[in-house]
Amino acid sequence: MSINDIAFPGLGIMLENVPSGIRVFGFWIAFYGMTMASAMVAGYFVAAWQAKRTGQDPDLYLDFALITIPISVVCARIYYVIFSWDLYKNNNLSVFNLRNGGLGLYGSVIGAFATAIVFCRKKGLSLGLLADTGCVGLITGQIIGRWGNFFNREAFGGYAGGSLFAMELPWDEAKLHMSTEAALTLRQYVSAENTILVHPTFLYESFWNLLLLIGILIYTKHKKFDGELMCLYLTGYGVGRFWIESMRTDQLLLWGTKVPVSMVVAGITVAAGLGGIAWMRRKTVRK
Repeated sequence: MSINDIAFPGLGIMLENVPSGIRVFGFWIAFYGMTMASAMVAGYFVAAWQAKRTGQDPDLYLDFALITIPISVVCARIYYVIFSWDLYKNNNLSVFNLRNGGLGLYGSVIGAFATAIVFCRKKGLSLGLLADTGCVGLITGQIIGRWGNFFNREAFGGYAGGSLFAMELPWDEAKLHMSTEAALTLRQYVSAENTILVHPTFLYESFWNLLLLIGILIYTKHKKFDGELMCLYLTGYGVGRFWIESMRTDQLLLWGTKVPVSMVVAGITVAAGLGGIAWMRRKTVRK
């Protein structure tokens, strides 16, 4: 197995020489960046479709996307850098190099929500309705965006021997994308061919988000209040992310601890989502 090969033995899939990007007119373009760009465009179109489906003006969401996408990217990068500062403290300029990955999804969600608050106040719009529509686009972007991790051979979990979905990677490549502690733990599972089977957590998250998207789209016509779909997203994504994050070998940790920051944030979003639903439904009953 060469350094660029990726296999899924349980599924009978062998992908040889999977590149991380292409060179166009002398410029290197990473598939990670291309995937993220595709995710953003697809997210907008799905949000616009949802807006039209629910009797809103789709053009409003183009205005919102043009503002929130760059802000969300910046916030996603800030989130990642804050909790990975050891990687950048000796070379501050590397903070601006996104070609090798390094975006924190929760940072983009925080950035998007903050932007939505300001946008709705300026336009006199319902924040709940905008959030319900925007979260559909957000989930779509997450479904696609996670495949950027596939091309970077990152965001995978621990040893997955015997799993149907186990992903086989060359050990020399895999160990570059995990913590030192995880590498020491997983070293014992390296095969005689110098490969290792790991959980493709990026795939799990992408599939989880697809199910969540389908559920939210089906539930749209049955929602009880504006903002309920966003609450369902926060709850559903938080539950999945908490479980999936627990497997990963490249967790961002809270400073000075071994606590994965994304698991903490996931727990908070689940509580916020469930709390929002309970509070708004109680408020509706009282009326």
